[in-house]
Amino acid sequence: MLFDDFFAPPVWSVTDLTRYIGDLLAADHNMQDLWVRGEVSNFKISSSGHAYFTLKDGNAQLPCVMWRSQVARQKQRFVPRDGDAVEAHGKVGVYEFGGRYQFYADALKPVGEGDLYREFQRLKARLEAEGLFDESRKRPVPRFPRRIGVVTSAEAAALRDILNTLQRRYPLAEVVLSPSLVQGDAAPAAIVAALEALYAHHPDVILLARGGGSMEDLWAFNDERVVRAVAASPVPVITGVGHQTDFTLVDFAADLRAPTPTGAAEQAVPNREDLARALDGLARRLQQAVEQTLASRKAAWVALEARLQRVAPIQRWLSYSQRMDEVAHRLETAWRHASTLRQGRLTALAQRLEALDPQAVLRRGYAIVTTSAGQVVRRPEDVAAGECLQLQVAEGQLTARAEPCSPEA
Repeated sequence: MLFDDFFAPPVWSVTDLTRYIGDLLAADHNMQDLWVRGEVSNFKISSSGHAYFTLKDGNAQLPCVMWRSQVARQKQRFVPRDGDAVEAHGKVGVYEFGGRYQFYADALKPVGEGDLYREFQRLKARLEAEGLFDESRKRPVPRFPRRIGVVTSAEAAALRDILNTLQRRYPLAEVVLSPSLVQGDAAPAAIVAALEALYAHHPDVILLARGGGSMEDLWAFNDERVVRAVAASPVPVITGVGHQTDFTLVDFAADLRAPTPTGAAEQAVPNREDLARALDGLARRLQQAVEQTLASRKAAWVALEARLQRVAPIQRWLSYSQRMDEVAHRLETAWRHASTLRQGRLTALAQRLEALDPQAVLRRGYAIVTTSAGQVVRRPEDVAAGECLQLQVAEGQLTARAEPCSPEA
């Protein structure tokens, strides 16, 4: 063994070094029972019941954890929100799997609102008093945008989420990206410049977005310059900054606020599946309307055709022709009836004449006796004795002389 090797420091494994640091902290009484004051950020209770959050001030951050049993007790007294200034009691230890030290809190008590939160409320009240957040200023988002402007970080996951959502829901829209810083001291000026750069492209709507983060991470979207730029935009602006529970001042100035970048993309465009269903419904309604219109027009046409046939000259002529046939038939019937009556009357008269015809009487054996003067003899007194008489019989005439008759005859 070389002399230098004998005095060389030992080589530690990561696990051994981490545990050694943890033992040092555990052995330090000051690190095992202390109160820490700071502003709460990213407070979250997991599904397991443990709470995770960060305590911070102007220069440093301290990751914290509170176990489930202690969270249950804490809920009965006070549950912090992001931006709250608190005093946390607990101890400092090492999280070996993460390779970092963290504060294990067992109790929290409020101190008051943090500096950032107070600044947020102060600026919000002032801008609201100016009318920058009035609902009357909000403009409707176009239903079918042709060009969509996007302001966000070019490397952020938020951009991928937005592009994927727009492509899935409404691939007809053109997307124009105006990249910008979304965090840090230079971010507000970069966001304002990115918004102004988009106006030359004449977008129909602008998406201003970034993913979630702490209040400090999102502070650029609370900057007065950014808020005024959003309020002054000639194009409707949809914000999708942070997560569901995150609110920034640009959300109040924007025309529409979405809970996430993905939500902003969904708010900006319709869903093509919904449009397809709506088009199918409109097509069915159009077909029904056309069929109903055709049926109505056909019925009207049939009615007009029937009416035209009723008033057409040929129809009237046919009607008159039929009427003439009916009148002729009636005349013929009347004529036959009259002829029958006349024939009966003639037959009766003929029978009467025949009954009164002297020849008929003569044919029955009678004779007409006339005097020489041509007078018909009706009584014996009309004839003188020895007077010559003419007898008209059926087959001719006879001459006779009148002789007186004896009483015995």
